[in-house]
Amino acid sequence: MRLLSPAKLNLFLHLTGRRADGYHTLQTLFQLLDYGDWMQFETLPGNRIEVDCKGLHIPRRDNLVYRAARLLQQHCRIRRGARIRLDKKLPSGGGLGGGSSNAGTTLLALNRLWELGLSTGQLAELGLTLGADVPLFVRGHSAWAEGIGERLTPLQLAEQWYVVISPPGGVSTAEVFSQQDLTVDTPPIKMSTFFQRGGVNDCQPVVRRLYPQVNEALVWLQQFGQARLTGTGACVFLAMEDPVQAESVFAQKLAHWHGFVARGVNRSPVLAMLG
Repeated sequence: MRLLSPAKLNLFLHLTGRRADGYHTLQTLFQLLDYGDWMQFETLPGNRIEVDCKGLHIPRRDNLVYRAARLLQQHCRIRRGARIRLDKKLPSGGGLGGGSSNAGTTLLALNRLWELGLSTGQLAELGLTLGADVPLFVRGHSAWAEGIGERLTPLQLAEQWYVVISPPGGVSTAEVFSQQDLTVDTPPIKMSTFFQRGGVNDCQPVVRRLYPQVNEALVWLQQFGQARLTGTGACVFLAMEDPVQAESVFAQKLAHWHGFVARGVNRSPVLAMLG
């Protein structure tokens, strides 16, 4: 089984408060993309889990793909194994949801491969224990999100193409959230308000100050339109209606930047591939 584990963008990100457990409450709009990491799954005898990702060395305790597979094994109390190969395209610390997407894709794939029969809701509940963004990728729809990102309302968004620029280096979410000048009390808004007036990324001013390479990419991309930071990562993006124009902008980027052009999708490629 070979699946595309998609990237996401935060079209805006408002931090609306902080819970007693330390998590920040938020409002955001998740846009899924038709671009991401490729993952291949096959069964193994016994309960052995193998994760192969060339060039990416993450301890098992921190590897979300491995943790997702083990979590599913333990929850269902089964002795079935898997070999998982990950072709990593999305940058670490980019704000594109790569690790969470990989974990969500793993839950969906192994649920099918191991014939477990868990519902999407059950898988999303398991995924939440791995990270706040994992339920998005399990449910597989672009969505308005609240809470810590787990309260999802699926939306049908107009088709857009996105120029995504990834400057060198990642961004530390912990460092961003430790800054005294980070806005964490933005008043909640209604969906209709966002679609009428738009929103901002509350983390963007702090990331621009702390990471000059991100600021440089954002300043460059803003000459073509309303560019924005995604999540608390290093990647910046610009929405465009014309794919040819999007490719033209991307072709002008600085040589030391990476990135891609992708189409926004309302339904995850994983759901389409699983049928």
